[in-house]
Amino acid sequence: MRLRSDIWVSAYMRRCRIEGAFAYLRRRGAEEAGAIFIKLDALDGSVRLFGPAPQYAVEDRGADRLFIELPLKGDIPALAAEEKLQREISFDPDLWVVEVEDRAGRHFLNVVEV
Repeated sequence: MRLRSDIWVSAYMRRCRIEGAFAYLRRRGAEEAGAIFIKLDALDGSVRLFGPAPQYAVEDRGADRLFIELPLKGDIPALAAEEKLQREISFDPDLWVVEVEDRAGRHFLNVVEV
């Protein structure tokens, strides 16, 4: 059984704060099953974006939520990240967006390679 999105986001934000990162909710989505996107800002001009992993990557693993890096590796311009998020929101208005600021660039997510 999958953890509700609102509970997962709350726990994730708490974990970030415990680890010394700053996390805040930019967009609240559907409580039960909204997709979750994480925008990571290392406060040096670099931004990374993470979104839900495709279903085929999730089936083989026991983790509650798995993520992939969008657009599949590395830093992207902040404007490109915002444009990607806006496209996702127009496609799925029930999604969540959490922004994390961490100088070390830590994301605290279960990330899979696709």
